[in-house]
Amino acid sequence: MGMSLETMQPNPTWDAASYEDAVATLEAHADDLVYKVWGGDWCKDCRKLLPDFGAALEAAGVPDDNIEEIAVDQDKQGPGVDEYGIEYIPTIVVERVSDGPDEDDGEEVVRFVEKEDLPPAIWVAEQLEDALDDD
Repeated sequence: MGMSLETMQPNPTWDAASYEDAVATLEAHADDLVYKVWGGDWCKDCRKLLPDFGAALEAAGVPDDNIEEIAVDQDKQGPGVDEYGIEYIPTIVVERVSDGPDEDDGEEVVRFVEKEDLPPAIWVAEQLEDALDDD
């Protein structure tokens, strides 16, 4: 698993009912997608955004195996940072689950970077609807 992020612990006061559409979308694709989350417990944007995102993934029943939490240090160095071109945190990269030789495997579907104007669960769900509805 690597280092887990305290900030990905689901926010206990998060109200799934207010985010029904987002949760439904995340749930519909729960087994098909992997969420790679770069963050740091020292980072205030992470502390603000990630507990709700963790709660949304939990509400949607996304398997723990499909969530990779990647802690970076204050120089924003950590696993996969160079490979994925991570500059700001939190960054959430959503990929297709890779299982076999299919060329879609591991393909990046959407990426949430720090300062979007919506909470990550909603932003990611909306982007996923756009990205996956054409399938």
